[in-house]
Amino acid sequence: MLGHMGHLPDELLELVLNEMPCFYLSFISEGGSTELSGLFVEKPPEGVVANAGSDVTLIAKVDSTSLTRKPVMKWLKGKWMDLGSKAGKHMQFKETYDRNTKIYTYEMKIIKVVAGDAGGYRCEVTAKDKCDSCTFEITVEGEWSSFTFHTDAGEDDGDLDFSALLKATKKYEQPEIDVWELLKSAHPSEYEKIAFKYGITDLRGMLKRLKKMHAPEPKHTEAFLKKLDSCYSVDKGKKIVLTCEVVDPNVQVKWLKNGQEIKPSAKYVMEANGNIRTLTINRTTLADDAAYECVVGEDKSFTEVFVKEPPVTITKLMDDYHVVVGERVEFEIEVSEEGAHVMWFFEDVELHKDKDSKFRFKKDGRKHTLIIPEATLEDIGMYHAWTNGGHTKGELEVEEKQLEVLQDIADLTVKATDQAVFKCEVSDDKVTGKWFKDGVEVLPSDRIKMTHVGRFHKLVIDDVKPEDAGDYTFVPDGYALSLSAKLNFLEIKIDYVPRQDPPKIHLDTTGNMVSQNTIIVVAGNKLRLDVEITGEPAPTVVWTKGEKCKSGSCAVPLPSLGLDISHWAFPLTLLQIVTETEGRIRVESRKDLSCFVIEGAEREDEGNYTICVTNPAGEDKANLFIKIVDVPDPPENVKCTGVGEDTASMIWDPPKYDGGAPVKGYLMERKKKGSSRWTKLNFDVYPDTTYEAKRMIEGILYEMRVFAVNSIGLSPPSLTSKPFMPIAPTSEPTRLSVHDVTDSTCSLKWLAPEKIGAGGLDGYVIEYCKEGDTEWVVANQELCERQGFVVRGLPVGEKINFRVVAVNIAGRSPPALLGQPVTIREIMGQHPKIRLPRALRTKYIRKVGEKINLVIPFQGKPRPVAIWYKDGQPVDPKMVNVRSSNVDTILFIRAAEREHSGTYELVLKIENMEDRATVIMRVVGKPGPPVNVRVTDVWGFNAALEWDPPTDDGNCEITGYTIQKADQKTKEWFTVYEHNRRTNCTVSDLIMGNTYQFRVYSENLCGLSEEPRVSLEMKKATYKEQDMSCMPKFTQPLVDRSVVAGYSTAISCSVRAFPKPKIIWMKNKMIIDDNPKYLMVNNQGVLTLRIRKPSTFDGGVYMCRAINELGQDERHRQNPQRHCQGRDDTCGRHQSTFYGS
Repeated sequence: MLGHMGHLPDELLELVLNEMPCFYLSFISEGGSTELSGLFVEKPPEGVVANAGSDVTLIAKVDSTSLTRKPVMKWLKGKWMDLGSKAGKHMQFKETYDRNTKIYTYEMKIIKVVAGDAGGYRCEVTAKDKCDSCTFEITVEGEWSSFTFHTDAGEDDGDLDFSALLKATKKYEQPEIDVWELLKSAHPSEYEKIAFKYGITDLRGMLKRLKKMHAPEPKHTEAFLKKLDSCYSVDKGKKIVLTCEVVDPNVQVKWLKNGQEIKPSAKYVMEANGNIRTLTINRTTLADDAAYECVVGEDKSFTEVFVKEPPVTITKLMDDYHVVVGERVEFEIEVSEEGAHVMWFFEDVELHKDKDSKFRFKKDGRKHTLIIPEATLEDIGMYHAWTNGGHTKGELEVEEKQLEVLQDIADLTVKATDQAVFKCEVSDDKVTGKWFKDGVEVLPSDRIKMTHVGRFHKLVIDDVKPEDAGDYTFVPDGYALSLSAKLNFLEIKIDYVPRQDPPKIHLDTTGNMVSQNTIIVVAGNKLRLDVEITGEPAPTVVWTKGEKCKSGSCAVPLPSLGLDISHWAFPLTLLQIVTETEGRIRVESRKDLSCFVIEGAEREDEGNYTICVTNPAGEDKANLFIKIVDVPDPPENVKCTGVGEDTASMIWDPPKYDGGAPVKGYLMERKKKGSSRWTKLNFDVYPDTTYEAKRMIEGILYEMRVFAVNSIGLSPPSLTSKPFMPIAPTSEPTRLSVHDVTDSTCSLKWLAPEKIGAGGLDGYVIEYCKEGDTEWVVANQELCERQGFVVRGLPVGEKINFRVVAVNIAGRSPPALLGQPVTIREIMGQHPKIRLPRALRTKYIRKVGEKINLVIPFQGKPRPVAIWYKDGQPVDPKMVNVRSSNVDTILFIRAAEREHSGTYELVLKIENMEDRATVIMRVVGKPGPPVNVRVTDVWGFNAALEWDPPTDDGNCEITGYTIQKADQKTKEWFTVYEHNRRTNCTVSDLIMGNTYQFRVYSENLCGLSEEPRVSLEMKKATYKEQDMSCMPKFTQPLVDRSVVAGYSTAISCSVRAFPKPKIIWMKNKMIIDDNPKYLMVNNQGVLTLRIRKPSTFDGGVYMCRAINELGQDERHRQNPQRHCQGRDDTCGRHQSTFYGS
């Protein structure tokens, strides 16, 4: 844009420059460069040429030697856009500091430059009252085109993608053309075409200026003393004030926004204060980004307001996911503002909402979700979410689906014409499969049926025939897995033997037997053991469970079964005979067949089992051992033993019970604290009980759990470990220095490390060693939390090296070393001196229960010994706490009691020298109640009280007493006197005939006593009530008088009567009723008639009459009317009735 301005006439160029903000004039300085103001020692080059798709790094360096605070750097593009809000995957900013040279280095890196990155840029550094800035331009060149941007800081500049739309797709060699002349002479419909042809990006701004060029120049009215600033910038949501100054303090102004008048409201507040006119915009939004005018008559002042959006932060981080192929994945985050723009990345590739994309994006208020409907192995990797003020990432791990066998197929032994049912259960109810017999697929028929219901697959063979015997296999579709079982056909032969056959057990040792007499059953599965039995006559079958005796034989008579097994050859203990035909453990008997069944095998079912068959021809027996195997118990004591920046070392104990099968290894899972999503850490079984978890985020709390694996399956998860946080050790402490040295100690001071990290700082370890030695000695047994420490017990005259190490949960930091060894030397003695504070030089008074903390500084070298005494005896450490340091001693009492009162003496000793100071302490409390409260005299409406001072004055002077009275009718207490200093008083205004009680509180510095002392009841003497009834009688008559017309007057009299009489006022024997001219008042028998502004008409005879049930009386006043020099003498007659008691 500025390139075209070079062809403008001088008067047009001046007009354009006047409209531009002042801080953009640096773009057109002579020679095309900006003079340094002293802060920049290195700035970006003025012209940067970058190839599309490559990376560009721009560096600026600032010298902070003369600065009092850290400088603030801003990278800007165009007129106002702060690139700090665009930080993310495309733009990255870095700041480093060299402590030796005190130079800050700022870097801006643009990753994979695109055409929209071309344009004018500015970097601005500020530090309190100093600032500096420099400008540069970026040109982007591609394979087919070259893009160059010159900007006049137009309104639309700064949009990183929009500017590319206005660029030519080919590089033209254009002759020098005056664009302003083209626009001035062109039709408005041609404006966009001209802008596109000549690469004008700020067409809107140019048209505004073109309109002003066409408009007639306004007359200069001198209405403004100070106009509005050329532009204002404000953060979104903040308040901004536009201020200008006018010549006439009484003139009215108008405020316009984009040419429309602004009406006063809560958002727009307009104020006038003398010559100052202000417009305040509250809670700015993006809609307030506009042009504003202040209009005074025909004169105007223009400005523009730019509203900047604050950076959007991520308030809820992304979780890791571990899923199998085909599962749905939802990466969810929460941001600080609704409607914020969030960019999603898979590894380094940005994800977009395309029709053919498998990714889905969802926004719900402040929640943003990336959805993968069906995860595949190609989706494995790290996913990122970026905002202009935050970043989070989550890892997705996808594994192949693994089909779990919940119930295997069991071997069957069936007879002819019976039904054979093979049944299995797998973990996925959608999985189909095929059945095979001896490798040949089984097809359904009238006799063979195959069903699939949910997770269960069945093969049913009706009317079993000898040719059905063989190996049957179920193969799930899509999985390298097969389940096999054997069908044994039991052929029954009937032989007629004329003689008796002894019983015989035909035990099938194929099936589940792993040896001659051991059967292994998985916990939860069903065991069905079919044992063929022969013998004539049919033998009796007995199943027993028991273990062999260690010595001797055990015989158990079974009278209920008619059996005696005392002659059995095998030893038994605690035999349990299985006779149930129903239930979980049962025996099913058929002809020539005994079936032993265990439904849902449990660990308690493991043991030795015996089947014994007997008939008159003999007996036979067989011993079996049934072993129950199960998944192992969960591992125990999972805990974190150490952490790194992104790692954690875990350890756990093996399970107490291995399930009957050796533990092959372990599987580990982790999750972020507060999340419910667990992520697997290993897919292959891990054999050890220690593991180092990696690829974690520093500063995030994690939890872990462990599964044990044996040949049967996976154990339940262990208890979740305590939360742990991957963190790195801190950097070394800074500014280690020696504060003080004595003959046996050295006082060190330092500052906290510059880099502490997410793990915080637990404390410091101080170490020392003699010069020339390599063995460091730890000076503090516990971590030092302060940034200072006194190393004690050092040898005199030795040169000692010191170092300090910062410690947090991640371990020790690099040590901070002193530059040279310290010589431990003796110092000259200094006499002990106690500096007693002024407040302790007088009596020290505190209330009971208050905290006492006496800090008394002193001086002396070597360190003095401070000893406290109370009343000549050493203080009791159970009552008083004493702590002493090198420079002061503290006497502390958590809650003061009366017994803490006394004279405390501090003795400060250094060898044979000492100093003493005395503190007199008094702990005061509330006093006790007064003693012997009594009524000494009663007369009229009064009573005299006396009492004695309390026996307990609370350890301080009694300052007064509070006296209260209570009528025995109401039982309510009222205060008569407060702060009464004497031990007696007179209570007045009592009612004759009532009974009273009095109580007295004593008072001192701490307040009133807890309890009062109450007097005995006082009862007034009885009296005979006097009859006060009387008829009305005027005691003071009405008096004739003359008044001046127009001046208000009043006439009065008094009356005595009981009961209260009725009062009637009359004028010329006519009753005065509700006339507002007259006001009648009766105050304790004094009757007054007020006449408001009387005239000659009000002259006459006024009468006052008083009436009660005993009679009446009246008085009147009469005066002839007289006229004298404008005066009106009004005479009246007045009668009044007085009410008395």
